[in-house]
Amino acid sequence: MARVGLFQIKGWEADYLKSKLEAAGFEVDIFETEVEKSEISDFSKYQAISVFVGSSINKEVIDKFSNLKLITTRSTGFDHIDLNYARSKNIALGYVPNYGENTVAEFAMGLILTLSRKLYLGIDRIKEGGEFSFEGLEGFDLKGKTLGVVGAGRIGRHVIKMAKGFDMRVIAYDRNPKPELAQELGFEYVSYDDLLKESDIITFHVFYAPETHHMFNKNCLEKVKKGVIIINTARGPVIETEALVLGLQKGIIGGAGLDVLEEEGVLKDEQGFWMRSLEEESLKTNLRVLLENHLLFRMPNVVVTPHNAFNTREAKMRILDTDFANISSFFEKGMVQFPIP
Repeated sequence: MARVGLFQIKGWEADYLKSKLEAAGFEVDIFETEVEKSEISDFSKYQAISVFVGSSINKEVIDKFSNLKLITTRSTGFDHIDLNYARSKNIALGYVPNYGENTVAEFAMGLILTLSRKLYLGIDRIKEGGEFSFEGLEGFDLKGKTLGVVGAGRIGRHVIKMAKGFDMRVIAYDRNPKPELAQELGFEYVSYDDLLKESDIITFHVFYAPETHHMFNKNCLEKVKKGVIIINTARGPVIETEALVLGLQKGIIGGAGLDVLEEEGVLKDEQGFWMRSLEEESLKTNLRVLLENHLLFRMPNVVVTPHNAFNTREAKMRILDTDFANISSFFEKGMVQFPIP
């Protein structure tokens, strides 16, 4: 049977997936780090690799695995994989299309509540300052406010249901509107521009792709309501970091709840980044975004979490089961159960 390399996985998750694969006849090696940081003596022995979003599966990495037949990612997003090059090498590709619709939606609502009621500031005041006072912590009700949902897919629909439970007015922008869904859940589809103009809170739930790159940008600052709250649990580059910083500094944006950021990889290894040459133009761009991220960290009306929206036991079980299904299906039937579109 095939040999599988599992990357960026440890603890009970590694034990669980390895035991399932070995029971199905696979040979399995565990690597806790990203693919490009893992110590691998012989790349050629792997017919399949399973990765997470921190691994950059580019041409250079793919070429090292000379006998690779399958790449699976334990995520819904797949922008960390060079899909075109992998397909040119006839490598099959699998992903996890759904695992945490409610999980991520719950987290997004948590960010909204954290900002609307200044929960973090209140907790920090007591824990760090020992001050039991609500002065300066006035928030606002969600009831009656307009929530703009960008991407009314699996996650977006759960957010809509939750927001309706708070008696919010919900509008949504989606490339493929479904009128029957709007009628069922009680929301209205609008254009992206109208969503920007009408929303008190905007939450992003779209795939990252060229067409969604910097979907929220400096031009959007001229259209949004003054004091709008921005929530992003999708992908960092959906929002232009410079636009977000400018909007916050000018008071156009009232606050932001971010579980994802541009250049997350740099944030995870800043020392390694600084050791590299800054001659390349792309590195200069990374440096600018890195500095902007650190500005966001210091802003009192910004809450940043470390790409944690997916992180529940139940969601991770669904991810691992789907990854197993992708690997076993490919080697048993010649087809990935959930191929990357």
